[in-house]
Amino acid sequence: MELKRLSHNLTVCKVNSIKDICFDTEFFFIGKTDEEISLVCKTEDTPAGTIEREDGWNGFRIQGILDFSLIGILSKLSTILAENEIGIFAVSTYNTDYILVKSENFEKAMSVLEEQGYRVV
Repeated sequence: MELKRLSHNLTVCKVNSIKDICFDTEFFFIGKTDEEISLVCKTEDTPAGTIEREDGWNGFRIQGILDFSLIGILSKLSTILAENEIGIFAVSTYNTDYILVKSENFEKAMSVLEEQGYRVV
C-alpha cells in the first residue's frame, strides 16, 4: 500500500462559525456536530478567531480510492503507530483516509511504516 506525504504544516482547531472558514483555500477538512465545528487546515490558512488550536502537525494519505468493503486499513496503520508510541489524528473522506502526526514524530512514523512494508512517496 502506498502512502503519500502531505507537503504542508497543518493545524487542528475549533472555530465559532462556518463563516470563520475561508473556503477558497486549497486544503481543509471541516467536521461539524451538535457540539463543535472542527477544522484541519494548512497552518498559514488558520482563521484568526479560533476558539482553540493546535499547530505542529504533518500528515499523509493512503493513495488511491479505498472501497468501502475494505476493512481494517486505518486500524492497522494506527496500531503500528501506537505500538511505536506515535499518536495520530485521523480524518476520512469519501475516497481515502488521512493520518496526521505531530511534526516531531513524523519522520519516525514514516520510517516505522516503511519498515512494515508501506511505500512512502
